[in-house]
Amino acid sequence: MAKENIKPTRMIAGQITRLSRGAHDIRHDPIHDEIWITNPHASAVLTFRGTANGAEAPIRIVQGAKTRIEGADRVDVDPVHNETFIPNGNEILVFPREAQGDVPPIRVIEGPDTQLEGSRALAVDPVHNLIVTQGYTGERSDTRMTLLIFNRTDSGNVKPRGVIIGPKIGERTSYQLLGQMQVYPPKGWIIITVPGVNWSWEDTDFTPFVGIWSINDRGEVPPRWKLGGPKSTLIRPRGVVLEPKNKELIVADMFQNAVLTYYFPELF
Repeated sequence: MAKENIKPTRMIAGQITRLSRGAHDIRHDPIHDEIWITNPHASAVLTFRGTANGAEAPIRIVQGAKTRIEGADRVDVDPVHNETFIPNGNEILVFPREAQGDVPPIRVIEGPDTQLEGSRALAVDPVHNLIVTQGYTGERSDTRMTLLIFNRTDSGNVKPRGVIIGPKIGERTSYQLLGQMQVYPPKGWIIITVPGVNWSWEDTDFTPFVGIWSINDRGEVPPRWKLGGPKSTLIRPRGVVLEPKNKELIVADMFQNAVLTYYFPELF
């Protein structure tokens, strides 16, 4: 049964939280019961207690020149190996999970062989020891959606262990991006929202969608499943999360100001 017009059980809010209106990502670490939230305006990653409520300060903040963080659009946490991963444009920054303050990353994936460019989305699979992120195909005029797969422990100028090339996503602009990524390690799925590059209500030359690939896919391959089109009611899907217990895929749509839930038993 749908729940409408209900009050939240808790709310983290107030100046002391250091949160901003542009919090583009939120993750939960179920092992340590911590909430991770980005603040792109302050180039910071904030960590709160899982039971945080009200005007409560973060228990940790990673921020400063030594961190190399520029924007902090997305974050993912690996609670198994106690590490935090931040896509940072042309590089991936890795920190200890308990990092605090202005500290340098313990590993950085960067360099021309990585194919990283403008990476703003990332997900970590701690079971298969993989990182999935955004990249490019090598042609500067190419506007095709590209996923790069790295080993979790990679560092430096390394080639991806796998490249998945998806469909065109419109004209190339500074806003060419993918949305939020998730992985589902039990089945090896990569789930990603593709809102495209057009921030107006007008249609682009493709239909925004949610795509599901396998971590074993390589090259130019379509998604195993594609959720989009008029019946889906999706306009600009941005955030995505899985709810395995009820076999549901949940999508946040930025133009509808809505969260949409789909029954998707095939994923689980």
